[in-house]
Parts: sequence; structure tokens; C-alpha cells
Amino acid sequence: MSICLFNRRETREGRLPRIKVLAVGGTIAGKGTDGSRTTQYEAGVIGIESLLEVVPQLETLAEIGSAQIANIPSFAMTGRLLLELAARVNEELAGNTCDGIVVTHGTDTLEETAYFLHLTVKSRKPVVVTGAMRPATALSADGPLNLYNAVALAASRSAEGRGVLITLNDAIGSARDMSKRHTTTADAFGQRDFGLLGWIVDGVPRFYYESVRRHTWQSEFDVGGLRSLPRVDMLYGHGDGGRELVEAAVAAGAGGIVHAGMGNGGMYPDTRDALAAAAASGVVVVSASRTGSGVVTAKPADRLSRFVTPDNLNPHKARVLLSLALTRTRDPDLIQTMFDTY
Repeated sequence: MSICLFNRRETREGRLPRIKVLAVGGTIAGKGTDGSRTTQYEAGVIGIESLLEVVPQLETLAEIGSAQIANIPSFAMTGRLLLELAARVNEELAGNTCDGIVVTHGTDTLEETAYFLHLTVKSRKPVVVTGAMRPATALSADGPLNLYNAVALAASRSAEGRGVLITLNDAIGSARDMSKRHTTTADAFGQRDFGLLGWIVDGVPRFYYESVRRHTWQSEFDVGGLRSLPRVDMLYGHGDGGRELVEAAVAAGAGGIVHAGMGNGGMYPDTRDALAAAAASGVVVVSASRTGSGVVTAKPADRLSRFVTPDNLNPHKARVLLSLALTRTRDPDLIQTMFDTY
């Protein structure tokens, strides 16, 4: 274990770090009818300039630039917008006028976007994704401090080379492992199988651990020039399952299916038969778990059907990786290697 602690007013060649804030919307940009509304509000209505004005202390941390990429609730996120965001992040970081990126995002799909960037950003510079669990109009809005902490983290040299990071409620997590675990509480995000990477205390990042899986500049995935992502559907396993949803996904043109199975990837027999038939037709099937924790291991029937196992990725992050894997190959063996690597 190593501890990394840096002063909040780090400089680059005698100047403050230059941080670009890219806004996508979400609860952090949400507005309710009164201050007591913490769950009933409209997400993605306040612009990034207004959010920045509420936190003038950012000027002590960095030179701030900003851009409004979108202003939507994150349950409306699309593959096209993911590609646009990744392209913009890579463009900003490729030059010498940006030292780090902060993405403000809705929490519903924040972890998927962060993991997508974790696999597609081609830079060692810090990229930090943040959001809020309460709208900007709430009496106890968490967005301003989350934004302050995100800028402090992106401005810190201690965040370089660690892949895409997520910070909310003072916690620092890896985009690969941090997930939303509660519907409404401010302490909604955490890491399922492993501890947090660190904490932000009084605006100062403190790192204790790091993720060792491949990411960012080490990644083989290059989405430059892509206009869309392969279709990957996700199905939830349950008793009394059937074939119909699997067959509908195949008919709709899915190149991959992630099955969130029971326990260690368990599948209802009829569902398994349909997934095996889909795999035989060239659809890549990932056998994940709905439990939310633990490694999924391949059973003999999985190997026979050439199902891919996702290691300990949850189903929705497995879907992100599978969609990127399908831009490179449809060979389940090669895709299994990717899941073992990332």
C-alpha cells in the first residue's frame, strides 16, 4: 500500500492546472419545485456555466474551461453520445492546453460512461467523472462539493495514469469497479468487491490503492471514426424463463447478449438453449451474474456453447466492454481474453 498526497494548489510550470469541464446533464444539473425535493425533480436543465458560478472556489484550484456536450437525464444516454464524448475528451487531452478533464453526468448510467471512457481515452492525464444524487435546488445539494472535489482530483498529479476516476461524496473509485448501489442516498456509490482507491479530504486527494487492469493509454480500443456501436442487449435471468426474449434480441440485430444470470451465472434451461442457439449463429453471449458481486466462472455447458464470462464485471459494465470488443472481433475466444485483461 502506498499513500499519495498532493497539495491542492499544484502548479504546472508556475501556473495553475488547466481543467476542462464537459457537461452531459443529470441530477447535478437538475431542478426541483422547492428545496425539500430531493427525488422529484427534472434532471438536465441547468447549464454548466450556472453550475460553475455556484462554486467560485474552483478558481483557486485550476484555470477552468467548459463545454456543454449534452443536457439530459443519464437514462437517456446513447452510444452515439458516448462516442462523441470520448472523441471530445481525446481531442482536449491531445493538445498542450488541457491538463485534465472533469465530466459532469447523471448517476443512473454514470458508471457505464466512466468505464467506456476508461477503455477509450488515450491519455495518462486525469479524467474524472462526477455527478450528484440531489438536484441543484435541494437544501442539501451535493453537486457543488462533488464538482469542487472532481476539479481538485483532475488537477492533481497524483491522479495521472490511474485511468478514469469517479468521485462523489468525497470517495475516489476506479471506473472499472465503482458502481451505484442505492437509489437515492448521497452515499450511493462504492466499489463492490474491492476498497475505494482513496478519499478527498478538504480538497486534497489521498490515494491508497490503484486498479491494475489495463485501461486508457494501454487499451486496444480505438473509437475514432466510429459513428455507432454494435448492438448489445442485456437480459435478466429468472425462474420460469423462456426463449422469446433471446430470440427477439437476435431478430432485432443484436451482435451480443449479456445474460445477468442467477448466482454464478445460472440460466433457466429454455433460456440457456436459446442463448446457445444464438451463440451458434454468431451472436456473442456473455454469462454474467445479477448478484452484484463476485467472479463468474465458466461451467462445462458454457464452454461447450462458447459463452464468455465477464470475470467480476457487473452486467451493465460487461455490456460496455462487449460493445467495444465487437468493434474488433466476433471470436468468443478473443473476446474472453479481453474480459480477462480489462
